[in-house]
Amino acid sequence: MNWLTRSSLIYLLCLDLILCLTAFSVPSLSNLEQQTSPQTITEIRGVWLTNVASGVFFVPWGIERAVNQLSALNFNTIYPVVWNRGHTFYKSNVAQVVTGSQTQPIVNLIHSGQDVLAKLVYLAKPKGLSVIPWFEYGFMTPINSEIVRRYPDWLTKGQQGVNSIKETPPEEVDNGLIHKQAWLNPLHPEVQKFILKLILEVVSNYDVDGIQFDDHFGMPVQFGYDAFTVDLYRQEHQDNSPPNNPFNSEWMRWRANKITDFMAEIYQAVKEVKPDAKISLSPNSHAFAYKYYLQDWDSWVKKGLVDELIVQVYRNDRSSFIANLEQPAVKFARTQIPVGIGISTGTVQNPVEMTQIREQVEIVRDRSFVGISFFYWESLWGYITPESPRQRRRAFLEMFAQKATRPLPPNKV
Repeated sequence: MNWLTRSSLIYLLCLDLILCLTAFSVPSLSNLEQQTSPQTITEIRGVWLTNVASGVFFVPWGIERAVNQLSALNFNTIYPVVWNRGHTFYKSNVAQVVTGSQTQPIVNLIHSGQDVLAKLVYLAKPKGLSVIPWFEYGFMTPINSEIVRRYPDWLTKGQQGVNSIKETPPEEVDNGLIHKQAWLNPLHPEVQKFILKLILEVVSNYDVDGIQFDDHFGMPVQFGYDAFTVDLYRQEHQDNSPPNNPFNSEWMRWRANKITDFMAEIYQAVKEVKPDAKISLSPNSHAFAYKYYLQDWDSWVKKGLVDELIVQVYRNDRSSFIANLEQPAVKFARTQIPVGIGISTGTVQNPVEMTQIREQVEIVRDRSFVGISFFYWESLWGYITPESPRQRRRAFLEMFAQKATRPLPPNKV
């Protein structure tokens, strides 16, 4: 066999080997197209970052670690607390004037005076994470807070002068204490001015994608018997006082409408400053929100005052969870704006197993909601969970195998 024949044989053998390897190693055309041009997934994948029962804001590396892990596991939205227990979690000149404190003192000390919201935005934006600051406490504030001490006339009250109620936010249920919370009067012009200034301060000074209110952006139904509200009611009702029954339908409607009017003022003011900023709302079911907190968010949606709705459905029971997804107000909202579902990932004393979280995510996806947000960061894959952090992270990555973009409001599509 001469050198030419041998060279040809070697060439053919190498070519055959290459073809065999190609057949077994190169994906099909459809798979190759998926890898090079993956189909765009649209889904809210959010999480709430709070300062209670969570160390994310209370260790210097907490924010950076959270951002890195959430990005790596294909989340796309962070709802960080910016108003809680009478304190802001950013450098607020408005709060400085009203409360005497520019930001939450302990957080300020731990971060050496650095603005934690500015830090979060700086870290999150390059990683494709939307930041929508969360005014968690709304009009609620501890009865012993500085704002209550300085401005007692800003509070709304119940009958017989009751100025606080037992109210425990979800992340605080484990500490064994029943917290007495006062309520800033959402009908009082000075309260409205203060809250609106906080909101516009955040929207104007930070590169955020919007702001979010939750179930505390209302008024407990037993309140409204303070001097200011009673006088306002009498002015509009031929000098008649409010009914003694706080559940009187007309009395409920009047107070709820006043809160809706303020919501309209907020929406307009935010859009004037930053037209693309989303007004996000995370309420309880409408029936509960209206009956007990005069929060008529169904009307807010109908009036175009909400750009994104994340309904809190913190239920362990499967049937109850599904029933909350099928409420009339939720169904209507889905025809108007992006609607997602808030899912509980557990607390210290009430941990939630990954099987339940996965099942609820599947239920939400099967019904074509636009996404989910998890309450809260510390129980995603921290050490308070039934499974190990590594197991939890692996499970979330399986659910969020690819990156996803946030949905746009109908008028932005």
